[in-house]
Amino acid sequence: MVTTSSKSITLEEFLTLPETKPSSEYIGGKIIQKPMPKGKHSTIQTELSTTINFALKPQKTARAFSELRCTFGERSTVPDISVFTWERIPRDSNSEVADSFKIAPDWTIEILSPEQSQTKVTKNILYCFLDNGTQLGWLIDPSEQSVLVYFPKQQPAFFELATDILPVPDFAKTFQLTLGELFGWLLE
Repeated sequence: MVTTSSKSITLEEFLTLPETKPSSEYIGGKIIQKPMPKGKHSTIQTELSTTINFALKPQKTARAFSELRCTFGERSTVPDISVFTWERIPRDSNSEVADSFKIAPDWTIEILSPEQSQTKVTKNILYCFLDNGTQLGWLIDPSEQSVLVYFPKQQPAFFELATDILPVPDFAKTFQLTLGELFGWLLE
């Protein structure tokens, strides 16, 4: 992540600024621009979002969103993938998906880019758990072909074997994915 502003601003001021490409996040009074996704990151993000939606959306269990701004607490972040249970998806007066999501995702997924700090990305995942209701967080590291899974109020788990079945939140029990399947998308 690259800090784009050293001057402290309020969350309200940040939310009035135009969107950037790649996305900027608001953390601790600072604007931090995410790195531009590259091939591995983009492949995993696209395939994983599609696969989660294929498993969970038809039954109206949950829906995965890519690069969705989530503003809650004192932060405004853009997880690589945010998964919301169906009943928690914000809706507008027409019952369509709302433009603004002012809640934490139920499941947050980050894909580490080579120029990103694992510590900064981990802080974003952990922030989702602190009084914000996120049930599970994944930190996918394409270069190590591993996934760190974060659970609320317990130690994270590390997955590195192709046969490892990745844990999912309770609402997503119909969705199953091995580490080998996840990183196999990079070979397609």
